Amino acid sequence: MNPSLPVAVVGSINLDLIATAGRLPTAGETIGSAVLSEQPGGKGANQAAAAARLGGSARMVGAVGDDASGQRMLDALTAAGVDTADVAVLPEPTGTALIVVDREGENQIVVCPGANSRLSLDRVEFGPEEAVLCQLEVGLSVVLEAARKAQGFFVLNAAPAMDLPAELLDRCDLVIVNESEYALIPALATAKLVAVTYGGDGSAMFEHGRKVAEAPSAAVAVANTVGAGDAFCAALVLASRNGLDYTRALAAANAVGAGAVGDPSSQPDLAQLSHYVERTAPATDAL
Repeated sequence: MNPSLPVAVVGSINLDLIATAGRLPTAGETIGSAVLSEQPGGKGANQAAAAARLGGSARMVGAVGDDASGQRMLDALTAAGVDTADVAVLPEPTGTALIVVDREGENQIVVCPGANSRLSLDRVEFGPEEAVLCQLEVGLSVVLEAARKAQGFFVLNAAPAMDLPAELLDRCDLVIVNESEYALIPALATAKLVAVTYGGDGSAMFEHGRKVAEAPSAAVAVANTVGAGDAFCAALVLASRNGLDYTRALAAANAVGAGAVGDPSSQPDLAQLSHYVERTAPATDAL
């Protein structure tokens, strides 16, 4: 395996303000006795950090504010091994996510995009061997531009769910969504390749709406689900680029996601991708 294949992540960088409570509030309800924490986040930054920790050669294309939070986000990405040369520092506040997490790890999230809404791909180029991974926490026009500029493998994590232009879907070599997003985006039913996650029920791969592979998820104690999907995305991109078949790529990505669920951080520490591939290999592979 060569997990160090280059990955460029185009997306959001946020400061996560996380309130951990016994349960999620209902509309108009106030819940006390929560515990507040701050940590680096944003779907783009989480995916870039995961890709780097899994052994990928990851760079981040994004934007932060010219403030203390922005510097903290850059420091966290650098510490994870991510190239931040293409992260713009803008005269805007750094994006912030307000997150409530319950004892089961379920969450509610409100995102204030800040500098993310000013992200530009001017002077950003992508190499032919570089996988490009996007999400939808930045402007759709930016994602479309990234799709047009990408020369190689292009992946969209279609979250949060929204209607997607045909041009964008046609360019995607792989789309990654959870089961709710899959239901909310009807066009995915005919997309060329879609990976769908089902939480504790694992994940599956669909070609033009036909299930072609699936893999179960490992049981794990849940600490925080915020970064699990992002870790899954990074792992699936790297596993796919390493030539693993759909079932083995999904199994490895499920294992990475399970490891992330057990970590309270949105950007958890992870082992090298080969560790998860070996751990989920069929018994016959060891013979």
